[in-house]
Amino acid sequence: MHNDMEKYRIAADYISGRIDGVPQTAIILGSGLGPLADSLEQPIEIDYRDIPGFPETTVKGHAGKLICGILGGRRVLAMKGRFHYYEGYDISQVVFHIRVFRLLGISGLIVTNAAGGVNTSFRPGDLMLITDHISFFAPSPLRGGNLDEFGTRFPDMCDAYDKGLIECAEKIGKSIGIDLKKGVYAFAQGPMYETPAEIRALRILGADAVGMSTVPEVITARHCGMKVLGISCITNMAAGILERKLDHTEVVETAKKVEKTFIQLVTDIISNLRT
Repeated sequence: MHNDMEKYRIAADYISGRIDGVPQTAIILGSGLGPLADSLEQPIEIDYRDIPGFPETTVKGHAGKLICGILGGRRVLAMKGRFHYYEGYDISQVVFHIRVFRLLGISGLIVTNAAGGVNTSFRPGDLMLITDHISFFAPSPLRGGNLDEFGTRFPDMCDAYDKGLIECAEKIGKSIGIDLKKGVYAFAQGPMYETPAEIRALRILGADAVGMSTVPEVITARHCGMKVLGISCITNMAAGILERKLDHTEVVETAKKVEKTFIQLVTDIISNLRT
């Protein structure tokens, strides 16, 4: 585990040597949501391939860049693309960046994703604040020896998604006229989409949306003591709800349609953060 800590520190030192100041908040941008990073002022871009220990993203809609800049009057660090378990990475690689962010001094995380709507009242283009998650099918990023430098062996997940940040986001959504949904996000390993039977089962379990990311990152962030806000862009209805096949092109196209709304929401949330 000592070797793991050294890898995190090397990556953190590399990033801190390339950016100005210490961001308090990191933003992870999911499929098709990367354009938010283009709105950062005074941007400093770092390719993932240049950061020691960072994997490379292989998915369309994930540019593979870490960008430090100003958003909503505050300095942030934005990930334009993330790493997925289905890309073949070990789960420790999927969450590598979270521990690096914590070593940089980042205390808040806004994690976003493109998700399939399980709740039949949702529609493509809706934005959902994540209130909880179902991680039964997520390999645990905390498996193995505990990294005591980050957190306890058995971290509590009752408030995986910070209630104060959810309330802040709700107020901002109302003030700018966005009908934000709230719900439970379920993790699926992918890369295949879920079957209609799996979606029916997830609905019975209480899921409102499903996707192939986010949960391992959130678990790791909470283990590190970071406050988390999760936002899902409902880019398609999950399998079996509509009579058509699922396609990643639809995911990217729908995210494009809500791009301006999404950028405004996240920008206003950042500008209203108290930490």
